[in-house]
Amino acid sequence: MFNWMKTFILMAGITALFGAVGAVIGGQTGMLAALAFALAGNFFAYWFSDRMVLRMYNAHEVDDRTAPEFVGLVRELAARAGLPMPKVYLIDEPAPNAFATGRNPAHAAVAATTGILRVLTRRELAGVMAHELAHVKHRDILISTIAATMAGAISALAQFGALFGGRSDDGRPSNPLFGLLVMLLAPLAAMLIQMAISRGREFEADRGGAEICGDPEALAQALAKIERAAQGEVLPAAEAHPATAQMMIVNPLAGGGLSGLFATHPRTRERIERLLAMVRA
Repeated sequence: MFNWMKTFILMAGITALFGAVGAVIGGQTGMLAALAFALAGNFFAYWFSDRMVLRMYNAHEVDDRTAPEFVGLVRELAARAGLPMPKVYLIDEPAPNAFATGRNPAHAAVAATTGILRVLTRRELAGVMAHELAHVKHRDILISTIAATMAGAISALAQFGALFGGRSDDGRPSNPLFGLLVMLLAPLAAMLIQMAISRGREFEADRGGAEICGDPEALAQALAKIERAAQGEVLPAAEAHPATAQMMIVNPLAGGGLSGLFATHPRTRERIERLLAMVRA
């Protein structure tokens, strides 16, 4: 419940920030135009982002004939979660990772790299796929898509304002110093909010995944294994399209930056500790 409330507050914050940037650029008219732009972007992302992401990763669909054990595992977990059977994809990459996509549970897909199938036991893989199905059940794909689209739109609006300046409702130029601060700080604030939403949804998916598979320790072991195995393994599609990194069960990007604030995922150690606390409870 706490993570859901936190997500709601953060989503409200990024929406308010979007409106504020629009208002600085063009007053009430700018705010309404910004809202229309966001709605158009969200509509496109809602309907087409799943196919785009799967194409980016060269994922190929598998079935009971081509990957019977993996597909059977996903079917068993989907039944436990009370979800429709999602489409199942494999990505021919050695870097161990997995993600879920799709606009809603009825149009969902889960994908895993061939590397994760080699690294994990069946029990650990069940924990990972249960985590991804928890994302589907919680409609996290929609939440993260909206957050990413809003953050991108805020950055685009800020760049537009920096080039052409802000205007009030009566057409007069807005305070240039205030406008400059908004143009500089708004994209940074939007990114921070987006990352915070992503981290909160990962914690919730860990909890939900542990409940679906009934084995929190298996997911904890899987996370530790994936992080160790991923060292030195690059996922080219993630490096080429870093905005998709938040979808993965473990951050696939090489290199760091400021830890914590700009991370798309919580620290793996903290995720493991929370899962082991579920075991003890």
